[in-house]
Amino acid sequence: MDGDVYSELEKYGKLGVTALASATPKASGETANSWSYRVTKTKRYARIEWYNTNTVNGVNIAIILQYGHGTGTGGWVQGRDYINPALRPIFDKIASEVWKKVTAP
Repeated sequence: MDGDVYSELEKYGKLGVTALASATPKASGETANSWSYRVTKTKRYARIEWYNTNTVNGVNIAIILQYGHGTGTGGWVQGRDYINPALRPIFDKIASEVWKKVTAP
C-alpha cells in the first residue's frame, strides 16, 4: 500500500473524528471531545479505528449513548444511533476514493 493511500486514510480518520464529535449527544461535551482514531498499516491491509476514551466507572459513555443502558433503579435509557449515521458519509468517501485509485489507468 503506497504512502498516498495511507495519507488518505489519515485524512478520513480526522474527518471521522470531526463527524463523531459533532454527532455525539452533548450534556457536558466530554464524550464528544474524547473521540480519536488510529490508522494501522500492514503488508496486507490498512485500517482506521475510531475510539472514544470517555469512561465513567469503567463504562464507555459513547457506547451506552449508542446502545442504551439500564439505570440503578431498574429503568432503561434508550440508546440513540448516532455513530453509524456520522460515519456513513466517511465510509462512502473512502469507498469512492479507493475505487478511483484501483480503476485508474
